[in-house]
Amino acid sequence: MRRRLVGEGRWAWSALAVLIGVLVAAPILAVVVDGLVNAGSAELPDDVGAMTLTSIWLLLGVGIGTSVLGIGLAWLTTAFDFPLRRLLSWALVLPLAMPAYILGFVFLSTFDVAGPVQTALRDWFGDDVWVPQVRSLGGAVVVMSLTLYPYVYLMARAAFTEQSARTFDAARSLGAGRARTFWQVLLPLARPSLAAGLALVMMETLTDFATVQYFNVQTVSVGVYLVWKGSYDLHSATQLAALVLLFAVAVLAGERMLRGGARFHQRGGSGEGVARVPLHGVRGWLACLAGLVVLGAAFVLPVLRLATWAWAGRDGSGTDPLDARFGDYIANSVSLALVVAVICVLLAVVIGHAQRLGGGALVRAAGQATTFGYAVPGAVVGIGVLIVMAWSDDALVALGVEGGTGLLITGSVIGILIAQVVRFVAPAHQAVDASYAKIAPSITGSALSLGAGPTRVLARVHLPQLRSGVTVAAVLVLVDVIKELPLVLLLRPFGFTTVSVWVYQLARENFWEKAALPALLIVVLALVPVFVLIRGREVRGRNLP
Repeated sequence: MRRRLVGEGRWAWSALAVLIGVLVAAPILAVVVDGLVNAGSAELPDDVGAMTLTSIWLLLGVGIGTSVLGIGLAWLTTAFDFPLRRLLSWALVLPLAMPAYILGFVFLSTFDVAGPVQTALRDWFGDDVWVPQVRSLGGAVVVMSLTLYPYVYLMARAAFTEQSARTFDAARSLGAGRARTFWQVLLPLARPSLAAGLALVMMETLTDFATVQYFNVQTVSVGVYLVWKGSYDLHSATQLAALVLLFAVAVLAGERMLRGGARFHQRGGSGEGVARVPLHGVRGWLACLAGLVVLGAAFVLPVLRLATWAWAGRDGSGTDPLDARFGDYIANSVSLALVVAVICVLLAVVIGHAQRLGGGALVRAAGQATTFGYAVPGAVVGIGVLIVMAWSDDALVALGVEGGTGLLITGSVIGILIAQVVRFVAPAHQAVDASYAKIAPSITGSALSLGAGPTRVLARVHLPQLRSGVTVAAVLVLVDVIKELPLVLLLRPFGFTTVSVWVYQLARENFWEKAALPALLIVVLALVPVFVLIRGREVRGRNLP
């Protein structure tokens, strides 16, 4: 029997990864090309400079806020034992299911001028009482930090629990205290996961346009959406989108800089985690209070507020939220999320495997190209898909296919699926790539040198060690697709409605009580994959109670 050569079959995986990168990046490249071709005929908004500066401050603020909350809470629940720690360790993930635009509205309804907080302050201290401006950049930073910190929390806690206790004990035996060991040993070892989490946060911040508009914050992404939505000036919108892409490149470059050139794999694979230190008395309850405050502000308060609105609208006047379309909207959201999540995870695993097989700079570039769709507004991704489909139709007509593809793609749910994959393959790639970074290259090399083919290495060596990253990737994509709004609004065929579109249609008419129940439904649907993630880690014996 012929012995398999070490390098045999790698070229096919590299070619597949490059093809995936080209196809996923094609809509974004189409928008850039269109913007460059029509650069002389389109006009940028007069306040584009102010939009750019505001975007930078927003990125910095949200990055700092999510880092403090995510890393701090991950270390608190991993390294210390205090009252309600077991509950908080998984409950702190729940804000991942809360859309930022829903939390933003609840935040404003509570703390704005007409809200109960300022009303009570004026009753107690008079009408001249000073209150910070709620509709501001600071308010947007607070709300987005509260909804996005679970990205960093998930990655940080997974990194801390997977690190070997021997590393921590070795540093302690050399005289380093717990704080110094955390800052100089454990935190640097967690850099791949932390960088991946922060990259996801930055790209989510770049693409948001609904939340920041609540707070009167004009970012470049808001400019893209307003230009296209207000005047349907596609060429001006694509030029602004190119500016957003520059921010995305900066975010991805920053992620690689945070990782640096160091190696982060550990001997023996995943560790047993750091031994927790009990916190008694006041210190223990203060630690508990810190987690409860964050959880209450990011999840409990908006859920209670929505539940109150839903109860107030129970009289059934107007549009009944539980009409015959209720099941259809749920089925559309869930089925769309499942299909997109499976596709995105498969693409991420293929690209990561090709990189680990030594695909070179071209494969690495293809992997990075798949992340650009997450860093531009959803409306621009949708426009890019429409442009690519139009080009494809023209090419098919030129080849003699009458009518091209017609409305097979852009006039059906297939168009939404393509755009969603382009949009959300990035979080899957980031999570899977962070797990690949922890697999020692010598393991892959040894398997190949013993005659295992690339496919067998993936099935028998890589996938068992990627389970944590694959699970996180699936959860992130599922949650994002369920909450996604602009792409579905732009590309949905007649009669196709998801729960998020349903909420939008009610909310834009200020029917908040009627929108409360479907908004709660979005939260419940997004909670399902979060609980699957928590349960999966318990079954595998992870240190995540």
